[in-house]
Amino acid sequence: MIRLIKSSDLPALEWDGAYSHFRQVYREVYEQSRIGRTLPWVIDLPSEGIIGQLFVQLDSQNKRFADGSSRAYLFSFRIKPKFQGQGWGTRLLSSVEKDLIDRGFHWTTLKVSKLNELARQFYEHRGYAIIAEEQGEWRYVDHQGIQRVVIDPSYCMEKCLVKEKSPCET
Repeated sequence: MIRLIKSSDLPALEWDGAYSHFRQVYREVYEQSRIGRTLPWVIDLPSEGIIGQLFVQLDSQNKRFADGSSRAYLFSFRIKPKFQGQGWGTRLLSSVEKDLIDRGFHWTTLKVSKLNELARQFYEHRGYAIIAEEQGEWRYVDHQGIQRVVIDPSYCMEKCLVKEKSPCET
């Protein structure tokens, strides 16, 4: 089942310790969802628990990525390796895009690592196009309270969610 996260889901997002360093990030995303700034989605299978996630930032200081009304930013998209290649990522992405259309959004943006060729191809096959290259620098506070800096050169990609021409003309 694809659904928004609950506070009780936060430990499961760490995937048995593989992503415990993002514990504070997950908590912040959840808190931002409570005030309407993010939409943290998961795939929750009755027999397996959480097997995938995709977070949406609705509004950001950088309006190029998320402006609160027509453009949303997708991030932290992952499917557990055991479930990759089974269509779960496509289902999750499609569900999130439909929800954004229902909320009146016309565009989605995301960044994908230049080193992750399969992810880039996944997005391209689903209508995303590269619009820029970026250094890909971001920061977070890990589960031990240490600020970490990640430098991951990436492509910025976007997709027009609506079929009519007028909302997506730039």
